[in-house]
Amino acid sequence: MKLDILAIAVHPDDVELGCAGTLMMHAQQGMKVGVVDLTRGELGTRGTPELRIQEAAAAAEIMGLEVRENLGLADGFFRNDTMEQMAIITAIRKYRPDIILANAIDDRHPDHGRAAQLISDSAFMAGLRKIETTLDGQLQEAWRPKQVFHFIQDRYHEPDFVIDITPVIDRKLAAIKAFSSQFLAPKDNEPQTYISGSSFFDSVVYRAKMFGKMVGVEYAEGYTSAKKIGVRSFADLINITT
Repeated sequence: MKLDILAIAVHPDDVELGCAGTLMMHAQQGMKVGVVDLTRGELGTRGTPELRIQEAAAAAEIMGLEVRENLGLADGFFRNDTMEQMAIITAIRKYRPDIILANAIDDRHPDHGRAAQLISDSAFMAGLRKIETTLDGQLQEAWRPKQVFHFIQDRYHEPDFVIDITPVIDRKLAAIKAFSSQFLAPKDNEPQTYISGSSFFDSVVYRAKMFGKMVGVEYAEGYTSAKKIGVRSFADLINITT
């Protein structure tokens, strides 16, 4: 299966928070979109890895993904080394995306920045034909995405561009709420966390509003890019600000 856009993120729920709206907007345009989660989020304070997998499946249905896969790397202890890169290279060659959306380049959670570099490095290495990977016993062809963009997470980064997600904001929030063990969590026997209360959920909405205000829409998601973004004509730079 070839995807147009593949979001790769270290924890189940990173995609929902950072780029779910973008995936859904492009799916509405007829593009094929999917998600690869690197870990099961097993070090999370609340919930269990098994529950997180169920929540991720529910969120995937809300987002209308073509595929969602979990690579089962070690939460908190993954490294940017051969084993982890080969797992991601195999996934990239499997889905052959034109665009990869990855974790923030720097963030409050140290896993996010480390994953961002791991994903970016793996995307480059996936294009080297002398690196051999197999899937179902078949040798894979090299594949390098055209772009790797990093969605913005907890820490603020000045976006290089933003994407209007106003038409799908309710579905984005529903996808986040699918992780009921993590967000808007009840006061139960498990401890409350930085992300479990209403103030964190509200901050996600406010961030989307702030990015939207930058370009004159109600809600948007922001991205950074290590590469310069080229356009073929000024028509590609139509300002949607009203």
